[in-house]
Amino acid sequence: MRRVLADPQIEARRQQPIPEEVDPAIEALVHDIIGKVADKWTMLVLEALHEHGTLRFTQLGKAVGRISQKMLTQTVRQMEQDGLVRRTVHPVIPPHVDYALTPLGESLGAAFCGVWIWAETHHAEIQRAREAFAAGDAKEARGRHPAAVQKS
Repeated sequence: MRRVLADPQIEARRQQPIPEEVDPAIEALVHDIIGKVADKWTMLVLEALHEHGTLRFTQLGKAVGRISQKMLTQTVRQMEQDGLVRRTVHPVIPPHVDYALTPLGESLGAAFCGVWIWAETHHAEIQRAREAFAAGDAKEARGRHPAAVQKS
């Protein structure tokens, strides 16, 4: 994911103390947005449009990779509904439809850029933890079910 400059409004809010009471409407919105954008396809569409800019439907599908037309259609419609994507239909035959991130979508991309940087920074640690867990899980499984797990 392309690195972007931090949003000054968000950075200013980070410096403020955490509020003692959370607005229930904001909390509900946060849960809703996380539920939508945390899915695999939304993040990949966001990344593709963030990296490549405006794309036609077929180009977007290729940039995302291994996504069905149905799932791509559902994903971009949901993103459009949330104001993250702008869909432009050009009145030509055959239809020509472009997709681009809105400023709101770009700002979400910037927010998730931090997750990308975190993953990049901690990649080796995460890999070691996964390997250790898998090794421990295999040992534990051998201890409980000796006949079910073959020794290496």
